[in-house]
Amino acid sequence: MRKLKIAVIGSGGSAMAAALKAAERGADVTLIERGTIGGTCVNTGCVPSKIMIRSAQIAHLRRRSPFDEGLSAQTPEVDRVALFAQQQARVDEMREAKYESILAGHAGITVVQGEARFIDGRTLRVHRETGDGQNVHFDRAFIGTGSRPSVPPIPGLVNTPYLTSTTALELASIPERLIVLGAGFVALELSQAFARLGSQVTVLARSRCLSQEDPAVGEAVEAAFRREGITVMTQTQPSRVDYTDGEFILDTSAGELRADQLLVATGRTPNTDHLNLQAINVETRGGAIQVDDRLQTAAAGIYAAGDCTDQPRFVYVAAAGGSRAGVNMTGGEAKLDLSAMPAVMFTDPQVATIGLTEARAKAQGFKVNTRLLELENVPRALVNFDTGGFIKMVAEQDSGRLLGVQAVAGEAGELIQTAVMALRAGMTVEDIGNELFPYLTMVEGLKLCAQTFTKDVSQLSCCAG
Repeated sequence: MRKLKIAVIGSGGSAMAAALKAAERGADVTLIERGTIGGTCVNTGCVPSKIMIRSAQIAHLRRRSPFDEGLSAQTPEVDRVALFAQQQARVDEMREAKYESILAGHAGITVVQGEARFIDGRTLRVHRETGDGQNVHFDRAFIGTGSRPSVPPIPGLVNTPYLTSTTALELASIPERLIVLGAGFVALELSQAFARLGSQVTVLARSRCLSQEDPAVGEAVEAAFRREGITVMTQTQPSRVDYTDGEFILDTSAGELRADQLLVATGRTPNTDHLNLQAINVETRGGAIQVDDRLQTAAAGIYAAGDCTDQPRFVYVAAAGGSRAGVNMTGGEAKLDLSAMPAVMFTDPQVATIGLTEARAKAQGFKVNTRLLELENVPRALVNFDTGGFIKMVAEQDSGRLLGVQAVAGEAGELIQTAVMALRAGMTVEDIGNELFPYLTMVEGLKLCAQTFTKDVSQLSCCAG
């Protein structure tokens, strides 16, 4: 019996998951990559950015901590060249371990280097940099080409040496003055990292920080940034950008601003323009491939997942989508359920969310009760001397069923998965409040927040159940 032939375009989180799952289920897989194996996350996104963020956190704690009355502090010397070398070495190590070596040793996957373009619904043409190419015939195809930083149409910007989230991570030195365009996850993570490594940072938000989140979340992050000396300018956007004598000059609604470097982090654009998707009737909107919950496109036999689609742009969503597409391309039946999808921003404090905000719940017709617990009521935050932040719960009014959680806390990313499981299980706030949570953990804040729906937690003993 002839093996099913599957072409996978890309080699990042979604593409690797699709290729491995399809090969595991007996398919003959051809993986096509035009650039570096591993995609955005390991090479230029999640991994290097979190290394930089962690190094910046260490620098910040050496300079200032809640325990400076009893522990000596000093301003560290930042050797950006050495930090980048350490960062890149770990990136190379993880790419080799998690991508290159796996592909090299997999008998069911053939790697082809080059740029893929659809000729028809069963044929790809792969163009190489050398000018030659080859056709790849397939029964099913998967598109996992990811995305790239987008550039807003600001007059003068394209003629300047602006930074993107990719090139900012490769800087050999820390700029004295940095302006950041954007106020989403990537923009805010990198803003704080550069500030903690020594830059004087100004953030320009077109509306407000984290405009898609509960307003209290953005307000808490803005307050934390201002405490660290980061300038946050809301309702501000440039009308023109120039670059003269090594200096960026921005004309904005708040006046003229100048900086040594300009980081543009205003969103991402799907990498789909080179695929010739119109030839095979794959539907896109703004370049994003439209997929159903089985990861199938409008074209029969063509699947997609990750940042090149209309799905949320998180690598774990991409990988989950790719894996399920691998099942479906080989005759299975798997759906991607995004009803309980966590999101984490790795600033300090971290931001972590799951489910519906209060505004979205009301917009969907729910009658809700909400509670917001300040971290001064969480024992772990008290003993850490780090009480800036909160945990907010949104629950259905009549049933008490959990609808959403928004957390701003030092370890918000570590506690949110418990909320994910609670939401997935259909638990009520009463259920959560009655569960056993280990004392002196940040996740205990979920229990305490749930208890505030029925009692005054300030009147409980420190570890009362």
